[in-house]
Amino acid sequence: MTTRPELAQVPETEGEGGPTAAAATGWPLRQLQQALAQVAPDVIVEVVPQLASTNTELMRRAREGLTSTVLLVAERQTAGRGRLGRVWHSDAASAQGPTTGTAGPALRASLTFSVAMSFAPLDWSGLSLAVGVSVARALHPALRLKWPNDLWLQDRKLGGILVETAAMGAGRHVVVGVGINIAPAQAGGLSTPPACLQEVWPDASAPAALLRIAPALLQAMRLFEVQGFAPFQAAYAERDALRDRPVQLSDGIHGTAGGVNERGALLVHTSAGMKLVNSAEVSVRPVVPPNPP
Repeated sequence: MTTRPELAQVPETEGEGGPTAAAATGWPLRQLQQALAQVAPDVIVEVVPQLASTNTELMRRAREGLTSTVLLVAERQTAGRGRLGRVWHSDAASAQGPTTGTAGPALRASLTFSVAMSFAPLDWSGLSLAVGVSVARALHPALRLKWPNDLWLQDRKLGGILVETAAMGAGRHVVVGVGINIAPAQAGGLSTPPACLQEVWPDASAPAALLRIAPALLQAMRLFEVQGFAPFQAAYAERDALRDRPVQLSDGIHGTAGGVNERGALLVHTSAGMKLVNSAEVSVRPVVPPNPP
């Protein structure tokens, strides 16, 4: 009988953005391993100080035929990705804390991680929404979900989700990336500063948030694999940030968001009738009414 290591270290590699030796200090690795093992007994937990992108790294491994269930955390991402090729910024430390590479994980301004596993649902529709439900539930009742993959707090972006898949013979391997703003960060030229978890959970840290999110996420993914989006539809409706609000789609269509259907498609009431939006390639944003004179 072999004993699984508490932390599987990623070998050092050369090149920009390559994985470096695992940095475990301050992360609840034993608790994570025990909690995750109840859902995925063979799960491997890895923490690295810096990585280009956790999703990119796990997708690379999947294409090379590595099918392990892995939770990969990067204390800092240098080339994080969001939906539609957008950049996900991952600050090294909070605005109040050190900004050098020596900052402990408790001071990290954001949490960035990805989960990879073999995945065979009957229907993939609504997976990013189900992931969002599990993350929001794990963190705070005030969090809302913006279709299809953003977490919002008071109409400001708190986090994002990126789902990618790779073919594995007759099956597929899924990689789910999650990024959460933990502490206040620079607005970076944005008209509205991003939200952060410490607004509703003052003592929040990256390790503490991960311990809440990761076990719930794996459980949600296993449930989705068997039952699809249906078990998550009502919970999504309770946190739907767009429902009954005027919205504009990236294809120019205007309407009113009417929630999501049983497969996670966005319903938009338009002048031409009901429109179903089921492609993540279509962006949706609420229409902000002009200020009164």
